[in-house]
Amino acid sequence: MATRKPAAAWVPERAEIIFIQYNPAVGDEMPDDHPMLILSTRAFAERTGIVVGFPMTHAARHADNPFAIAAPGAKGEPGYLLTHQPKSFDWRARNARPHPWGTGHTKLLAAALKRFDAVFGVCGH
Repeated sequence: MATRKPAAAWVPERAEIIFIQYNPAVGDEMPDDHPMLILSTRAFAERTGIVVGFPMTHAARHADNPFAIAAPGAKGEPGYLLTHQPKSFDWRARNARPHPWGTGHTKLLAAALKRFDAVFGVCGH
């Protein structure tokens, strides 16, 4: 009888879109479950239990936001990645889980980092 190898536990990885709980939120901060594009690496998430990324929303008020990048949903619905609000969260405590859009969003991440650098000037320019 063959022994089954246990499935590897999921860990968020760079350029992956995940769902994560943003509560508690105050003021204009985004509340509840929302997607997040992960900036940090899988190794960082495994070692620290923390992910760093950019929140994503469907809130129409971001259509004219110069710090938001359009990220249309799978059905063409408008969505926005907020480069001016990077977040770091304990991904286990905040019930992070894979988003249906999955991994490999390297072009979106590159665009987000370019916009982030224009705002904060931290990427060596």
